[in-house]
Amino acid sequence: MTVSWSGSRDGSSIAEKNRRMSTQVRLLGFIAFLYAFVATGDSTAQVPLLLWSNDRLPPLASPAAGHITSREQLKEFLSSAFGSGSHTVLLFLQDKLSKDDFTVFGGVYGNKQDGAFQNLEAALQSSSSSVVLPALEWSGISAIPALLQEKLGASPVLTDADTLSHLSLNTTGSNLLLINLPYCTGLHVSCKEVLHNNDRIIGEVLGIMKAKNVPYTAIYTGLEPSRVISELSMPSQPVGRSLLATAADAVKPPIVFSLLGSPCIMLWVQNLTVSFTVGSSWIDLSADTPSLTGSHCDNSSALLVLNYPSIVLSFAMSQRFYPVSARNWFTLDSVQLQFNGSTASYLGSRGIYAPAEYSFHCQSVTTFRDALLILNNTNEATAQWRLNFIDFQIQGFKLVNGTNFSYASDCAGFFTAGIWMGLLTSLLMLLILLYGLHMIMQLNTMDRFDDPKGPSISVPQTE
Repeated sequence: MTVSWSGSRDGSSIAEKNRRMSTQVRLLGFIAFLYAFVATGDSTAQVPLLLWSNDRLPPLASPAAGHITSREQLKEFLSSAFGSGSHTVLLFLQDKLSKDDFTVFGGVYGNKQDGAFQNLEAALQSSSSSVVLPALEWSGISAIPALLQEKLGASPVLTDADTLSHLSLNTTGSNLLLINLPYCTGLHVSCKEVLHNNDRIIGEVLGIMKAKNVPYTAIYTGLEPSRVISELSMPSQPVGRSLLATAADAVKPPIVFSLLGSPCIMLWVQNLTVSFTVGSSWIDLSADTPSLTGSHCDNSSALLVLNYPSIVLSFAMSQRFYPVSARNWFTLDSVQLQFNGSTASYLGSRGIYAPAEYSFHCQSVTTFRDALLILNNTNEATAQWRLNFIDFQIQGFKLVNGTNFSYASDCAGFFTAGIWMGLLTSLLMLLILLYGLHMIMQLNTMDRFDDPKGPSISVPQTE
């Protein structure tokens, strides 16, 4: 009986060990599967990068099929290309771009004669040297501009063909010229038409640089992929909490208008949205690159005109000397919005001003709630039009250079609602304290006490 019981115990122990070992093997296999799953999902976000120059570039071996160029490899190549001397870099930064755009709409990777990238192909073929990276690891919308800014030591200047034709470039130092290009949104025009128009802009800019006889290096890439092809549905971004510092928004370069090579008007806005009927969806114009045709500036007035495909925004500013403060001040006099042949005019009559050597900044500039812009005309067709500028900053006079604003005069007053609430609460608590001290100081001691050793106080009783 003892032997039989002992043998049964050993057998169950061996079975338990085998079961545990099998569970561990399955667990390790599941972990390995998850690791491969996540790794495959993380490697799908890529953007192509095309680089060409009318000067000699360092050699770069052609990547193998399926190879994804890492950020570190690109950083090493840019270090060897821009390591010494001054360089002028044209960065054509499209909102979205993927290798599929070339294969579908013709161009570098296709053989179509009517492709949307004819000027780009001609520039690559006629350049002294060129580098094509079909798959560059995408690590954020600000990765390429930030990397070029670090290597060149120059801040990006937002420009277009019209502004570049009047801009005088200082070739003794490095220049980083940023040309933003839109991408198709599925509204009104097709992707091929948008890409063909972008290719036309590239051709105009390259023609201007050739006419100026300035050596340059051009880069064409995207802010983010237009198509992320993934065989798995797991998102590439980690799920869960993350520090706010690791998810900082990209900083866009300001819009700069220059006259005779000298910058005179600068505008920066995070979101520039318009709406033409109450309750309709907002149209964000900040993602597009406007033409600055019609803008002008002098010592007393400045006009910045933003020309979009169907919308025109105009900012009129002026400066005057005020004897009371003994200094010059500039004001944003009006903002005009033109759409479909109609014009709405808004007056900046509620505090849009600053010293002439400062810039003006406001977190929110609207025409409908706590409005800083007041509708001037009474046209019924434009009565429902609305403007909404988020994180708005503008300067029209006394610009020191074309890359930085002067000290900003903010629209927020010192005594905000929170400060007033704190002051009133503190005053109320102080009044309560003073009232309590006053009550304590009014207390008086008794002028007669009962002595236990002496005769007691007798109170006669009457019947």
